Amino acid sequence: MLTLFYFLVVEQILQGLYNLWDGLVWLRLAQRRAGTHSGFYAPRVALFCPVKGAEPGLELNISALASFDYSEYEIFFSMASADDPARKIIERVTAGSKHKVHIVVAGRPSECGEKVNNLRAAILKADKGFDVFVFADSDGRPGRSWLPRLVAPLADSKLGAVTTFRWFFPQTGGFWSALASAWNAPAATYLGDHDRNFCWGGGTAIRREHFEQCNVLEYWNGSVSDDFSLTRALRQSNLPIQFAPECIVPTMFDCDAKGLIEFTNRQIIITRIYESRLWALGGLGHAFYCGAIVLGVGLFINSLINGTPGIQLLMLAIILPMLSMGRGVLRLAAIMELLPEWKTKLLADGWIWTFLAAIAPAIGLWNTFAALFSRQIRWRGVHYELLSPGQTRILSR
Repeated sequence: MLTLFYFLVVEQILQGLYNLWDGLVWLRLAQRRAGTHSGFYAPRVALFCPVKGAEPGLELNISALASFDYSEYEIFFSMASADDPARKIIERVTAGSKHKVHIVVAGRPSECGEKVNNLRAAILKADKGFDVFVFADSDGRPGRSWLPRLVAPLADSKLGAVTTFRWFFPQTGGFWSALASAWNAPAATYLGDHDRNFCWGGGTAIRREHFEQCNVLEYWNGSVSDDFSLTRALRQSNLPIQFAPECIVPTMFDCDAKGLIEFTNRQIIITRIYESRLWALGGLGHAFYCGAIVLGVGLFINSLINGTPGIQLLMLAIILPMLSMGRGVLRLAAIMELLPEWKTKLLADGWIWTFLAAIAPAIGLWNTFAALFSRQIRWRGVHYELLSPGQTRILSR
């Protein structure tokens, strides 16, 4: 057991040091991109946002989507039912918008995710005059410069898509919401200046010609994940995905303990089905991290019982969460560069993304095991079984 502990702790210390270096690289990327000009590429944009229910903060989120500093865009809000309570909120908030707003009723899906079905219906309503498709989520609250910055890199016609990611801001101050935010944060810094990026459905821009050439609608058939399926389509066509950290989306999120487990399990189960290699590597990392800490503490307690020296075991185990918190500090510093208008809240809640970073891997390990034994998820009131990337069964609504 002692040999196993030393193996795990050395591997994790080396991984932690690498993560700190990678965190510095990401911080420099954020600093470099935060002040960049959005450029002059300004195509006509169709902005798609699927909605369901009158979620907290929806009015402000819809207002943000209708208020970008960008002239040539129209918004397509899509929903499964004409009676969705979000519809009245959208109609009220966008009544005075200078941008045309379309409300698309997609109906209930049969063999795919409701979000995918809503997006497909909205895209079919977009006329040929739109040059770029942009996808957003209804729980995000992007700033006024978000749309021009996300679209600008597409001036390079060889680029497949531009994507960003979310940053959770807990609203009620509850512990479980804070833990969900800490759990979510590392995914943002997985994206960067490399060829391993994936599209995120809450903030992706793609030229219409590439969307159609890649047959994205076909990849969406039977899918519950719009973004992973879009990623697969682009990779099959060897089109690169560029990450735009300057477009990180502030996202309002609150949950209780049950909601935390449901959300995190859903994300990792989807990842297992659509990106199994990423799921396996993430799970292995969580297992090594948690295993080294638990084993170190256990060996230290055993040394106390036996009256043998063992403080060095505890100190080695403590290094791992310290390194994790150090990466959290770098991550927080980068987000403050990217979201200066949120700096006060980021500082006030800084403990979330620093101290809780040390325990978030334990949730990740739980999610990994959940994904190993189940393919079922709940999402916005619908119960799905994910049979494969192109086959989804709806179990209940």
